[in-house]
Amino acid sequence: MTKELPANPTFSVVVPVFNEEAGVKDFHEKLLLPELERLGLDFEIVYVNDGSRDNTLSIITRIGREDPRVRVVALSRNFGKEIATTAGIHMARGEATVIMDGDGQHPPAMLAEFIEKWRNGAQVVVGIRTKNENEGLVKRWGSKIFYSLFNATSGATLVPRSTDYRLIDREVREAFIEFPERQRITRALIDWLGFDRSYVEFDSPARLAGEASYSVRQLTRLAINSYISLSLKPLYFFGWVGAAITLLSFIVGIFVFVEQFLMGDPLGLKFTGAALLGVFVAFLVGIVLISQAMVAAYMAHIYEQTQGRPLFTVNRPRSVNL
Repeated sequence: MTKELPANPTFSVVVPVFNEEAGVKDFHEKLLLPELERLGLDFEIVYVNDGSRDNTLSIITRIGREDPRVRVVALSRNFGKEIATTAGIHMARGEATVIMDGDGQHPPAMLAEFIEKWRNGAQVVVGIRTKNENEGLVKRWGSKIFYSLFNATSGATLVPRSTDYRLIDREVREAFIEFPERQRITRALIDWLGFDRSYVEFDSPARLAGEASYSVRQLTRLAINSYISLSLKPLYFFGWVGAAITLLSFIVGIFVFVEQFLMGDPLGLKFTGAALLGVFVAFLVGIVLISQAMVAAYMAHIYEQTQGRPLFTVNRPRSVNL
């Protein structure tokens, strides 16, 4: 059912930027602004300067002075993209909020499709990257391995190739800003919230200028943080390993005892004292790992409590008068 909206709904575009002086002006004037004006809707652009060390802040400040639809949030230092994105979401005032990068790799030409899916009822619209001209072999295969491993082992599900380029409804935004987590992954938290969602596929063009600020090392750290924030299974992994080792060593120990001592070694295996000691040590190692898993279970409960996430979120569609 089509969402009941005001005749002229407003939406916000949040753009975190870091050291983008070479391309942010062209991004704004040649890509973003023409597309937004073509939509014919009331909008605002929120640029969040994440402690840039070049002239990025001066450029976006100048843009903001010339256009009242542009707001600039200047962070006091470099807090990282996730915090910068969160700051922009907190500052957004629109009925819907679009999150996108300011390097041109999230094409503004797709905004019309995002807005259309939102109008048709989607509360979260996720951009799915089908092609990236600047993506190297390491990043491409690293991404495939991460999504395959995560979806197979974490208990949660992430859509492969999903990006930070997404639209969230006001209801989703209000739920999102309740998260107090410091080590946050924006897309993971939005996925955790649920809500009605849709997807938009796009080809990622080359950057307007400069190089990607996320290195392979930073992307690896992001992947690890995503896994930890959405899954507690790593805490229990070695417990299962310990249980397997304990069971196997116990079976081997019973077999050795019966074959060697009760039956007088009819198979002629001739187990040495070192072999028997190895079986016993393996049994003890399994017990230790199981004990660690028990501690991990308590840690998991503490971790979930300290995350401070809401127990539940309520969906209040605009078509329903509550």
